[in-house]
Amino acid sequence: MTPAATTTAPVDLTSDVREPLDNAVSAVRSGARAWSLLTLDQRRTLLRRLRAAAAAVAEEWADVAATSKGLEPGHPLRGEEWLSGPYAALVALDAYADTLTALVAGGSPLDTVKIGTAPGGRTVVHTSPLSATDGLLLSGYTTEVWLTPGVTAADAVRTAGLAQRAPATSGGVGLVLGAGNITSIPYLDVLYELMAFNRVSILKVNPTQDALVPVFERALAPLIEPGFLRIVRGGGDVGGYLTQHPDIDHVHITGSEATFRAIVWGTGKRPSRPKLKVPISAELGGVAPIIVVPGEWSPADLTYQAEHIATMRLHNSGHNCIAGQVVLLSADWPQREEFLRALRTAYDRAPRRPVWYPQSDGKMDAVRDAYPDATWCGDGTRAFIQTDGADATALETTEYFAPVLGIIDLPGTGQEFLDRAIAHANERLTGTLGANVLIDPATHAALGRDFERAIVELRYGTVAINAWTAFGFLTPTATWGAFPGGTLDDAPSGIGIVHNALLLDGVERTVVRGPFRPFPRSLGRGTFSALPKPPWFVTSRTGAAVCEGFTRFRIDGNWPKIAVTLVKAFGA
Repeated sequence: MTPAATTTAPVDLTSDVREPLDNAVSAVRSGARAWSLLTLDQRRTLLRRLRAAAAAVAEEWADVAATSKGLEPGHPLRGEEWLSGPYAALVALDAYADTLTALVAGGSPLDTVKIGTAPGGRTVVHTSPLSATDGLLLSGYTTEVWLTPGVTAADAVRTAGLAQRAPATSGGVGLVLGAGNITSIPYLDVLYELMAFNRVSILKVNPTQDALVPVFERALAPLIEPGFLRIVRGGGDVGGYLTQHPDIDHVHITGSEATFRAIVWGTGKRPSRPKLKVPISAELGGVAPIIVVPGEWSPADLTYQAEHIATMRLHNSGHNCIAGQVVLLSADWPQREEFLRALRTAYDRAPRRPVWYPQSDGKMDAVRDAYPDATWCGDGTRAFIQTDGADATALETTEYFAPVLGIIDLPGTGQEFLDRAIAHANERLTGTLGANVLIDPATHAALGRDFERAIVELRYGTVAINAWTAFGFLTPTATWGAFPGGTLDDAPSGIGIVHNALLLDGVERTVVRGPFRPFPRSLGRGTFSALPKPPWFVTSRTGAAVCEGFTRFRIDGNWPKIAVTLVKAFGA
């Protein structure tokens, strides 16, 4: 257990605000002792109770989240809130329960998981699909967790389980500063604190999610009742008070780099020592690249991948740390202009929605100042920026967290282009959270082993090949976080990882792989997928119904109903 901070907590809050916070911390500190006394089997039972609680509020969860973001009933994008809210919570609970089942039996969570290798002597854990259900609903998509060089398969099997291998060792009390954009993030962060570190939590909800607090309180009631969790509200003053509280042992934040710096170093002149006296982990976003490797693409390929990129940027109106922001495109690709036309069309025609996140107006105004020649799509709510790189500094270093998509041309084709694009992403773009690579099967085959060796060079915590990194976020057995190496002095995308339901140690990154073409064009042409256009695409006509259907199937396992949902998917 990490020693409690010895600094005196600030006293600039009024007593009626401060006392409930102190009481919440005191209750959870008592709960830390109770958690350490639970057996693994009792913890597994608790996860099942949490699952039932999440299932009971799933519809309200999705509805409140969608409405709070300006997506009224009937809006075609409301399905986003089913997948990124209750669906993500349910699949995580199932995955953690499976891990505890393996440990209860005296085994390892990896006993039935395929383990392989990657270039550079890396051990690879094939983390999904691990069930027939995943293979059906997410056909053609896989995830792998690459461990740091030197970690052997035997090491991985022996250490998988993290703190659940020593359940009586308490991790103390953690403060989770919840994200304001994706509703499952605070829920999943609380789970990871418990499972990976035996750490009970104070969850300070971001004010943008205040409307969801009653839902969270019911969904997390099995943790709140025994004192393993307390949920509090408030602004930066409440967060600041709690980060300096003498009974908080650890801080985890999902947010901006500016907020991270303020927590660690304070505002104003930087001190010689950190203001924060306890360890911190963080997920802070970044400027995510989309590397488009040139090849010979059919008109259907151009349209599909243009809609894919539009989804990477426009999901949740661009208010995502995992949103693709910079497309790295070959200036020498014969199909460049044709692809750009398809991309502008997809970006412009995606369903209209509010730009709702606080301070987004200022971000969009900054784009207008920096790029007066930008094309404005979607009734003027979405920026589309083309640059040769000479004036790309703002685009490359500012995480706009809004519907802003940039195109940067680089010379070359084939391996030459791929290597140049990877170097550009590593050296010029802020952050190391996630990178996306689109490559057709014929070009992939022509590059052969050199393609995998190039992927090793991408210094990002999640790399998605013919997929969006969000798939890694949504997969509980994958890991999510910055590439290793973040420090208090330099953490553009954060420190540490989350999710990781197999509780793996020594993680370097997650690699997601998807199909370049959907069904039926995937037949005999690269990675097979039984999915037509994925329901999370912003251009999917049936996405709302299919995402809801996927979530309800995770709740009740009703095969006749999921069959109906899958038929709807083919109407996308």
